[in-house]
Amino acid sequence: MSKYNALWEYVQKNGSQSIKLTFDEIADIAGIAINHSFLKYKKELTEYGYQVGKISMKEQTVIFNKVEE
Repeated sequence: MSKYNALWEYVQKNGSQSIKLTFDEIADIAGIAINHSFLKYKKELTEYGYQVGKISMKEQTVIFNKVEE
């Protein structure tokens, strides 16, 4: 079980084509602050039908996009 499972499940349940979350929102959902290890874990999201799109350090946001089947 990944430390980001709660986040992956949240994104999947949202069901939108694209969802934008702030780093603070991600920390609230996942129960942990986002850090550089997020890059290692982001590939797990494809199992939930999504992928990590743009990560903006300036805006402190991450965009998640639904994977086209």
